[in-house]
Amino acid sequence: MFNLSKITSSFSKPLHLIGLLLLSQGIFAQNQYELNSGWKCAPIKNIKENGQAISSPNFSLNTWKPAVVPGTVLTTMLANKEIPDPFYGLNNEKIPDIYHIGREYYTYWFVKDFKETSAVEGQTIWLKFRGINYSCDIYLNGKKVNEKPFEGMFLRRAFNITKLLAKDGNNRLAVVVYPPTTVGNPNGGQGGDGTIAKNVSIQYTAGWDWIRPIRDRNTGIWDKVYIEKTGKVNLKDPHIITLVPEKRTPEGVQKPAIIKATADLENTSDKKIEGTLVYSIDGQKVSAHVSLAPHTTTTVALSDYTLKNPKLWWPAGYGKQELYTTKFEFFEQGKGLSDQETVKVGVREIQTDWNSTTQSRQVYVNGQKVFIKGGNWIISDAMLRFSDERYDAEIRFHRDMNLNLIRIWGGALVERPEFYEACDRYGLLVFQDFWMSGDCNGRWIDPMKKEDQWTRRQYPDNHPLFLESAADMIKMVRNHASLAMWCGGNEITPPEDILVPLRDEILPKLDGTRWFVDYSNSDAMSYNSLGGNGDGPYGIQPLKVFWEQRTFPFNSEVGSVGTGDYESLRRFIPKENMKVPYADAQTKPDSVWTYHTYTGVGYNDFIDPYGKPKDIKDFGLKAQLVNYDQYRGLIEGFSAHIWDWYTGVIIWKTQNPWTAMRGQMYDYYLDPNACLYGLRNGSELVHIMANPIDGMLMMVNNDFKAHRNLMLVAKAYNMKGEEKLITQVFTYIEASSVKKILSVKNILDEMGAEDGSFLSLQLLDEKQQVVSDNFYWYPNSKGVYAGLQKLPTANKLTISAKQIGVGKIQVTLRNPSNNPVAFFNRISLVDAATKERILPVFYDNNYISVVAGAEKTVILDYKPTQTQTQVSVEGWNYPLQYIEISK
Repeated sequence: MFNLSKITSSFSKPLHLIGLLLLSQGIFAQNQYELNSGWKCAPIKNIKENGQAISSPNFSLNTWKPAVVPGTVLTTMLANKEIPDPFYGLNNEKIPDIYHIGREYYTYWFVKDFKETSAVEGQTIWLKFRGINYSCDIYLNGKKVNEKPFEGMFLRRAFNITKLLAKDGNNRLAVVVYPPTTVGNPNGGQGGDGTIAKNVSIQYTAGWDWIRPIRDRNTGIWDKVYIEKTGKVNLKDPHIITLVPEKRTPEGVQKPAIIKATADLENTSDKKIEGTLVYSIDGQKVSAHVSLAPHTTTTVALSDYTLKNPKLWWPAGYGKQELYTTKFEFFEQGKGLSDQETVKVGVREIQTDWNSTTQSRQVYVNGQKVFIKGGNWIISDAMLRFSDERYDAEIRFHRDMNLNLIRIWGGALVERPEFYEACDRYGLLVFQDFWMSGDCNGRWIDPMKKEDQWTRRQYPDNHPLFLESAADMIKMVRNHASLAMWCGGNEITPPEDILVPLRDEILPKLDGTRWFVDYSNSDAMSYNSLGGNGDGPYGIQPLKVFWEQRTFPFNSEVGSVGTGDYESLRRFIPKENMKVPYADAQTKPDSVWTYHTYTGVGYNDFIDPYGKPKDIKDFGLKAQLVNYDQYRGLIEGFSAHIWDWYTGVIIWKTQNPWTAMRGQMYDYYLDPNACLYGLRNGSELVHIMANPIDGMLMMVNNDFKAHRNLMLVAKAYNMKGEEKLITQVFTYIEASSVKKILSVKNILDEMGAEDGSFLSLQLLDEKQQVVSDNFYWYPNSKGVYAGLQKLPTANKLTISAKQIGVGKIQVTLRNPSNNPVAFFNRISLVDAATKERILPVFYDNNYISVVAGAEKTVILDYKPTQTQTQVSVEGWNYPLQYIEISK
């Protein structure tokens, strides 16, 4: 079924003679461009003509409207102001749902006129689609392009249009896109009534507990469309495997790595073609002579290449993310370059083994054991409005949280190459699910589902299409260094006739280098000795839960809360709905809040000890205190038990693809909240922390090397800002380990019995530079933050902001002696005129506290614009101030 026949090749010396021969003849260099503007569209219900007529250049499009491609019907309707923003308020309820209004309503024609001259002798011109949802028919210049059905959300398709192009160069492409075959009833269940999973497509579009239904189910030409020119031989899906034997370190001269390479060659002609496949890396070339039968596609394997002193790729925090640009070329004998493809390769090797102590898998990169600190990812945008800039910002936020892995949840998609390119740059490993979920695919009895478990267990309806799509998506992303693990599905395995060929045939042949786990909470990944489903807990937790209650040893989903602050909330909640949720036990949250998935369960129990919120702004501030504490406590609790209880943890979840309030470190608009900085603090590579139950000071070292001659400085403060030195002592910690030091519980209990207290922990290196800085706040003996509620204003705090480079600002906060602690200060870059936050901006720290006699510096990194900017600072006991930025 999947014929991956290979041709033996040889390593050659630099190809001087071949190069001279090729330079003397005409060649077809790669020429590829995207059709991403100038599209028009119309709903099929308004159009009576067929595809042959519509795709004729003389067919009038005067009444047609502009279309968004790549995009969906809904993004086009939004761009044309035919619908309100579905991410704001209750606007989504104003948009007809496809289940009720019918598939025809969201069935659309998309038309694009483009210039492309007829092919010259020996040239082949291709029309390439990287994704449509869900099925389509394609026409060009009055002719049908796709002879066979084109369906399935996760398939690339390339069509040879050489003979279909107009002689005068004026071409018209017309595509009619049909919604998913089964659209599902959005009845409030996870994936609605579950039938959305009958398709090989995204499942969340029928609704989930963190999102409302996407009304068109993402129908459209949702991914990129290209025109590409090649010679008679089309070079496709080049593949690089890197082997890095033995245990490596990020520094120093490296032993050699082994490079394995293959590529697919498609001969589009009626004749056998002889030629040479060449790839280059690090200035060296490897080649193979190839003979290609007419109208065939052949996978060619080149000889292994030994790369000396390789520049290795490491996960974030451990080393550099070195990438090699590797070019593949096919030269047709006597006629020159036919086609070429370029890939960026990170030289690294990922392995796993079983930790018998924790009873879970553990991950190695280049021979080094890595404790996995990850975040669950749904999709960048629920309406599939992807961009390089958004991907870059979101992945950077994950790097800035000191995470080293992102898991792509199985109800979404195999992420786009641009996502993986960002992960390659920033050093985030990727755990990639295929398209299954326990909710839709029958793991549990569910009264919200239309069909029984046995029926749902066989979703999707078209198993061969699932396997074909999986094979194609593997080829699309397999070269990325960041891709670390494949997973059969979210909380359930695929049906046996999908699982077995995927695991035993497709993945070994098309990849063969990554760990495959059959489903996301499999015993093969994390042995479940505790009962339940193998993941969680979800929602807000007392901090002692994260430290004392053992959960699954490689937990694929565990999380807490993530409500944004006032500035974030007002971006999607109308003014009249900006009310404090759960103001008392009898008051339920406003309907807009519940629509945007605010549950409130337990939240007020954690906010009220800071004092009942006076208004929505006060609620937003106190929510950030809870957020920071929750995610710092979560990651510290797991880190306290590395290699003993746990080999990894993946937080559910770190981002939202729409304006929801269920698990997010930053909001849909890319505004970080305190979750991000609490997690960033607790996830430091080398970290000092305090157990919230027994007050034990502990060091955790996630680094590959020991850290010696560190100085621990521990100080307690009362609410007046008075300092008590607990200890100042030299210490050390071995590589990849945890170390207990001493308990400070009695000191804190005594100091904070009435009003609570602060605890400042720092680790300093031999240069007296701060390695780890951690600042805790504690309630009084009754569990109330009484001292914080009456903390004096830190009115003597001074703040300066200075431009230190293009798109870089240094903000310094100085707190003089005899001043109270300047507590929990949020720094923002704002528009000087509107005072609105500039987004996105990357802060190397935020929500910071400054004790008396100290100063702290924060670096802001952003993309400069023509907008005049200021820095705003607002804290728990420091009123909002706007700071001019000096040059």
